[in-house]
Amino acid sequence: MNRLSRSVILRWTTIACGALAASGVALAAELSGTAQKEITLLLDRIEASNCHFGRNGSWYPPAEARKHLQMKLDYMVKRNMLGSTEEFISKAATASSVSGEAYQIRCGTQAPVASAAWLTAELKRLRTST
Repeated sequence: MNRLSRSVILRWTTIACGALAASGVALAAELSGTAQKEITLLLDRIEASNCHFGRNGSWYPPAEARKHLQMKLDYMVKRNMLGSTEEFISKAATASSVSGEAYQIRCGTQAPVASAAWLTAELKRLRTST
């Protein structure tokens, strides 16, 4: 293959990849109505709880926790990065995207727990109650 052919193939490959990315095709599926409802209910439970949210070394009240997780949810949904409630928990609600530090939830005087464990338990309760 000559230099011109390689150049043309590379150019067309780059154009095709760019078109695919621009078309909105993503590895994650679109967030279903069920997942949207479950995530909203999880966020409602966080906000209604007596639990504080540990993020990057500071503790935040429930309303601030919800606001932060809602912001991350909106960002990821807009980019079609989530396909399920479990993906929301693992990709958005488990750790800081800035520091990589795990989020924690502390309810009353109980010891803090990983947000992933707390949210997964709440999701299980939601699913068994409906």
